[in-house]
Amino acid sequence: MITDLKATLEAEHSITITESIITWVNNHQSKFDELFALFCGNDKKLAQRSAWPLSYIVIRYPELLKKHFAQFLQRINEKKVHDSIVRNGLRLLQHYPIPEKYLGQVMEFCFGKITTPGEKPAIKAFSLQVLQNMVASYPEISPELKTIISMQWNYESKAFKSKARKVLGLKPNETPAGIE
Repeated sequence: MITDLKATLEAEHSITITESIITWVNNHQSKFDELFALFCGNDKKLAQRSAWPLSYIVIRYPELLKKHFAQFLQRINEKKVHDSIVRNGLRLLQHYPIPEKYLGQVMEFCFGKITTPGEKPAIKAFSLQVLQNMVASYPEISPELKTIISMQWNYESKAFKSKARKVLGLKPNETPAGIE
């Protein structure tokens, strides 16, 4: 049983702690708000460690993020934020019903991530999925997404290629047309 969230996150970073935080927060807004404050706080270690459970809580209970969504986007967009914050933020965005007024900002952020050389593979893969989810509402981004995938194919990780195949509707080990 968690009695002090900050102390729990400071103690260790593990799947066991993550699962206990998810159980503790459950669908309670006030407990989520406490976790979110650590996610956005100045303590880098606590922010990183809070990102993992936060992502899974939002996937289960998306309504908990609603009042924080603008601040959440601002946080994952910060220049010097740790990769774990961006990665877990993108993980939850794959499942989150992004409010319409933020779709352009999220789209720009994800396109930026997939076109940044040296960006972490998981960040690129999650960004591809978020963009693919947006294609249903904005089919006009599909050609741009396909072009970027094709242009980067030979320079990308296995994680990128695996997700890109799904985005393009390709079979495993199949490559996009025109790529050798």
